[in-house]
Amino acid sequence: MAKLPISNDIRTLRFLAGEMTQAELGERIGVTRQTIAAIEAGKYSPSLEAAFRIAQVFEKPLDEIFRWEGD
Repeated sequence: MAKLPISNDIRTLRFLAGEMTQAELGERIGVTRQTIAAIEAGKYSPSLEAAFRIAQVFEKPLDEIFRWEGD
């Protein structure tokens, strides 16, 4: 599966947040650990709601977490 044109800093942000696990982040935003892993790897785009929830968890604006790298 090709990587999507959206990159993110979720892994770094989890590390900086006391080494939060993918499971912990998933639980906080209402998705599975596998979903967080796929989003981090760029294999799955989060829903807009999930993206906003992730931003809320890390207290960052969306564009500090997600970047569009398409054409």
